[in-house]
Order: sequence, then C-alpha cells, then structure tokens
Amino acid sequence: MNYTRKLSVDILDNIINKGAYSNIAINTELNKAKLDDRDKGLLTEIVYGTLKYKYTIDNILALFLKNGISKIDGYVLNILRVSIYQIKYLSKVPDFAVVNEAVEITKRYKSISASKLVNGVLRNYLRNKDSLNVIFKSKIDELCFNYSFEPWMVSLFIKQYGLENTEKILIGLNTTPDVTIRVNCLKTTYEEAYEVLSSAGYTIEDGNVCPEAIRIIKGKNIEQNPLFKEGMSTVQDESAMLVAPSMDIEPELTVLDLCSAPGGKATHISELMNNTGKVYAFDVHKDKLSLIKKNADRLGINNIECSVLDATVCEDKFVDFADRVLIDVPCSGLGIIRKKPEIKWTKNKDQLKDIVSIQKKIMSNASKYIKPGGILMYSTCTLNKEENEENVKWFLKKFSNFILEPLYFGGADNLVYDEMGVTILPNRSMDGFFIAKFRRLQ
Repeated sequence: MNYTRKLSVDILDNIINKGAYSNIAINTELNKAKLDDRDKGLLTEIVYGTLKYKYTIDNILALFLKNGISKIDGYVLNILRVSIYQIKYLSKVPDFAVVNEAVEITKRYKSISASKLVNGVLRNYLRNKDSLNVIFKSKIDELCFNYSFEPWMVSLFIKQYGLENTEKILIGLNTTPDVTIRVNCLKTTYEEAYEVLSSAGYTIEDGNVCPEAIRIIKGKNIEQNPLFKEGMSTVQDESAMLVAPSMDIEPELTVLDLCSAPGGKATHISELMNNTGKVYAFDVHKDKLSLIKKNADRLGINNIECSVLDATVCEDKFVDFADRVLIDVPCSGLGIIRKKPEIKWTKNKDQLKDIVSIQKKIMSNASKYIKPGGILMYSTCTLNKEENEENVKWFLKKFSNFILEPLYFGGADNLVYDEMGVTILPNRSMDGFFIAKFRRLQ
C-alpha cells in the first residue's frame, strides 16, 4: 500500500470533516512524514486537487452511489474523492493503481464490505467515465460542474462581474499558484537575489507588476534556501506587494498596520522606510504577533512594534496619531481560493454579509487615527464587491473629510481599474485582490 495516498486521505479527512486549514494540515504532516520530494509533491497535488474539484467529484460520485454521498462514511467518501481526482485529473497515475490502492486503504482502515463498495464504484466509473450522463439545467450549472464551484458563488460572480469575467475568475482561482518572493532591499539587491536563485538551480522569472518580485517557476522549497533563511527575501503574493508602495512611504513616518499578522505588508513598509520611523503592527490574536516578530527579526527589521489590538474598537490614544494607516481587513477570502481551495466549501452567503459590518467598524476607527494629509490604505483578498467597492462608496459618503486617490499598476490584463479602487483578478502569478487609497483632507 502506498503511504502517500493513505496520508493524503488522512489530511483531506482532517480538512473536510474536522475543519483544519489546508496549508497548515499539509505542512504539519509533511514535516512529520519521511517522504522524498516526489511523494511530497504527489501528496500536495492530491490534497489540493481534491479540495479544488470536490463539487465536481461529488456530483460524479452521486451518479454511482444508489443512496447518494450523504449516506457514505466520511472517511470512505474521502477515499473515493481522492481516487476520482487521480483518475480524472492526473494523467500520470495509472487507473488500476489508483483503484487497487483505494481498495487496500479501505480494507485495512475501514472494513472488507466498505472496500467492496469502493472497488465497485471506482470500476463502474472507469467503465463509464467517457460517457457520463451529466445534465445541465443552466449555464450556472455547467460552470459549477466544469470549474467545481458552488452555485451561490458562481451566481455572485456573474452578478458582479458578468459571464465573461466570471469564467476568467473561475479559471484563475483554479490555477496552481507560483511561489513569489519579495526581495529585501535592506540586505541585498534584486540583481544579487536573482543571481543567487539562478545559481542554485531555480527556474525563475521577474514579477508581473512589482519591481521587488521574483516568481519561482521551479525549484526546491524556498524557505530552505539561504536567501530566505538569512532574510534577503520573504514569500509574499505579488498582489499583496502592491499595497505598501502605494502608501507614498517616506523615511521617519509613523505607520499603523491594524490587521497585521503575519506581517508581510508591515515588513514591506519598514523596508521602504529603510528601517526608520515607526511601524505599529497590531493583531487581535496575541499568538499571531510572534509571526510578525519572527518575520521582522529574520529580515533585519527593528522599527516594528507588535501589540494586541482589536481594530473594531476605537483606541483614543491613536486618534490623529499616524501619517499612514493600513487596514488589510478580515474578509471572505474569495480571491485566494487557488491557495486555500477549502474556502469554496467553508464560506456561505450569510458569512459574506456578516463580515461587511466588521470591515466598516475597522474603517471607521482607522479614519480617526490618520493625521490631516495622511493616507489610509484599504485592501482585501476577496473579489466580493460588497466588501470592496461598496465599502469604499459607504466610507466616502460617511467621512466627507477623505478623498479617494487614483492608483495605477500598469496595463496587465488582470488589473481592473474602477473609480472606487483597483481589483486584481486571479491568475497563475497573482491572487484576487482589491486596493483603495484614501487621503484625509482635514
């Protein structure tokens, strides 16, 4: 029996049935398991891929299970899911090997009767996979099946972006993301960092829009490379890299980052200030502050002060305190599904409504912390316009002493410019994201 496939089922079960986060669950098991790089890659592919296409896989399984998927033991169901994923989406894995492994795992860890069910379902699928009788009642049904998204989410994107852009979004959210690093200008230059990676055998490219970005197309775990260990770089999506440079950073500023952990944007601000001034990095969760501190120490940054703060509660001591305030607010995360595919299944429409009220409280408090003439940056990693453009409209109406300033990041085809801000549509190199820039007048 292949241990990699058994472990992938365990991880998937932990995510789907026990609510674990995919990136944490995978990294935890990879750090414990003694797997070579090839098996680590296969395990990661199976888990992320099965999560990504769960809606489609479940619809396929429903065709071959008399009583539907709801009556199947959760662990057995996940064995079937990873198996259908491998057969349908991984051309390099022989079908017979997938079926045999699934049967053996089921037999050893569940029961012989369950293994017979697994064997029957998978062999039935193999006989009929090229002639599935899938009926689409609407275009939304077709998009849901083809790209594996829940109907409510597809309907939301169509309503807000139109059919053509929705299909681009679904494709982008299903891409496998490249790893992108931000070069730390405090310790090295872009050219030196590029040369270090090239010499170490990495296949790399320049970033799409950010001058500090290097995309790693192929290579070993960057966090094991001296370029990362010695603080000359940090891993950050290129969409997130756009935020700090948009804040008109100058030396010796006082900056508040109200929702900072794990500190990617706060450290970027510090780098742009050349380690001068003061960056106050806050988070509502005390245990997350260590992540910010660890990143800052590794990068050689000493102008960041970390503290617990609930951004939804106004702190009088920070009124008219800061030259710049960043609020990368909690959001629905619909723009980062390519990295956290379980968001497809863990979010619902009601949660989207609930998060907007939290965002507005944070925006209201942040407006009080800015000095006259200062800049307030608003960003999210979602594509939901209710959390993005509509929040900007609400803020401008409520706070007449702020104006919206234009942003321009170039002419890349995934950048959507609107009078309320900039939306970054997801693709292989960038997360879905939204950025708006306010300036306080009085």
